[in-house]
This record gives sequence, C-alpha cells and structure tokens, in this order.
Amino acid sequence: MKATDTPPVDKVTEPAPVSKASAPAEKAKSSEGKVLNVFSHGVLVIWAILVVMPLLWAIMASFKTDDSILSTPWALPDKLHFENWSRAWGQAHMSDYFLNTILVVGGSLIGTLLLGSMAAYVLARFEFPGNRFIYYMFIGGMSFPIILALVPLFFVMNNMGLLNTRHGLIMVYIAYSLPFTVFFLTSFFRSLPSSVAEAAMLDGASHTRTFFQVMLPMAKPGLISVGIFNFLGQWNQYLLPTVLNTDPKYRVLSQGLVELANGQGYKGDWSGLFAGLVMAMLPVLAAYIIFQRQVVAGLTAGAVK
Repeated sequence: MKATDTPPVDKVTEPAPVSKASAPAEKAKSSEGKVLNVFSHGVLVIWAILVVMPLLWAIMASFKTDDSILSTPWALPDKLHFENWSRAWGQAHMSDYFLNTILVVGGSLIGTLLLGSMAAYVLARFEFPGNRFIYYMFIGGMSFPIILALVPLFFVMNNMGLLNTRHGLIMVYIAYSLPFTVFFLTSFFRSLPSSVAEAAMLDGASHTRTFFQVMLPMAKPGLISVGIFNFLGQWNQYLLPTVLNTDPKYRVLSQGLVELANGQGYKGDWSGLFAGLVMAMLPVLAAYIIFQRQVVAGLTAGAVK
C-alpha cells in the first residue's frame, strides 16, 4: 500500500502580541495631557478674573454714591444712581469729548484702512525697484518711538496751521497707524490666491477695479482685524492729543477723563469719574464683542493657503 501524501496545511498567522511597554507610555501621555489641560485652564481662569473683576468693579462703582464707594467698595449699590452718568455726560462735558473722539477716530480709521490697504496691495502683488526698501521703511516706522517726534511734529503742525484742529489730529493718527497696518495687510494680501486677480485682469478689469471689487472684499477679515487694533490704539491715545490738541473744545475722551479727574480738587466726585470711565470703555468692548470672530479669522487666515 502506498502512503497517501497529506496536503500541506497553511500556516495561520497569529496577531502580533501587543507590547506591554506601550500601554504605560500611553497612560503616561494621557495623564500628562490631562495635567497640562487643567493647568492651562487654571491659568486662563485666573487671567479672566484679573481682567474681568476691575471692569465689573468700575461698572458697579459708577452706579454708587461717593460715600458707598469709599466705605463699602465691594458691596453692591443700594440702588442704581443714574444721576452719576447724567452728571458726567452733561456737567463734565463728556458728550463733547465723546463726539470729538468719534469724529477723529472714525476719520483716521477710514483713512488708515484705505491708504494702508492700497500700499500693502502694491507691495505684496507688484515687483518694482525699491519694493523691499519701502516695505522695510514701513516696518522701521513701527520701531520709532513717537515721543521723539513730538517736538518737531508740534512745530510742523503749527507751521501748517493744523494745530488744535480735528483734521490735523486725524492726519497724525493716520501717519501713526500706517506702519503696522501696511505690515499686517502686506502679509495678508500675499496669502490670497493670485488666480482670482489674474482672472479679473483677463476679463478686462483695470488694476483699480481689481483691487476695489475683487481683492479688497477678499481681504475683509484682515481689514476687520487690523481695524480693531487701530481702533483700540487710536481710541485710547493720550500723548498725541495732549501735545497737538490743547484747545478745550476739541479735546478727546482721554483728555476729558484726565480733566475730570484733575478738576475734582478736594471735592472727590468718584462716582462721576467712574461713570465717565465706563462711558469711554463701552465702545471698545462693544466693538470687540461684535467683531471677535472676524478678528480671530483675520489673524489665522494667513496660516493656510
């Protein structure tokens, strides 16, 4: 009898054993991530308390009387004293300071965004002799301390007849804010796709029409972001209007708050002072709350092309 050949049996591949050393490593990483997460959230909570508490205290003090502010500073007001706001708005001339600030900051913000976006678009999209030199001159303007230019700027404004005028202060604010605006928007325009501008040019659009109707709407997140930063800097500006705007009827809010604090003398109208302070803060807070998503989108838009 012949022995029958048994067919070969296929070897069954067993799954590779899981390394025992990888499990503790993953647990260590997860525990480390949890500790880092708790630590970062704790730091953010502490930072939020440090920022929010003075703001809430100032709002609360604006509705209290002078005696309650000094005797029980952390207690809630017994009732809302709206006369503090009316006194600061009318008697302390905060309404005039508010109007002057809106006119000056609004005009300078429009001029800064218009001129800055045009300069940034040319520097980002066109190659010509001196392009890098002009760009680095704008960057150099960011590092120049404004306090060194106050004395010559005062005499230049005086010789041009722009001292103690709203339009003169608007021009100074525009020149003061242009370096950062051009620096920010140049990087933003470089991140935008060039194919859209090329398609517009092929359709017969001029450079001006391409900029205003195609590229400028695409740069809306960047414009909002840099506009918020310029708005904060110009709204809280004190040094420039103090030197260049000495006429009482053209004073801005920062000058008005100082005048309100100095004009108290021995009277101590703390409730009116806090009411004026909150009035100056509310537009800034409202602008940031309304445009906070656009600010974040503008800051991160250039990260991914």
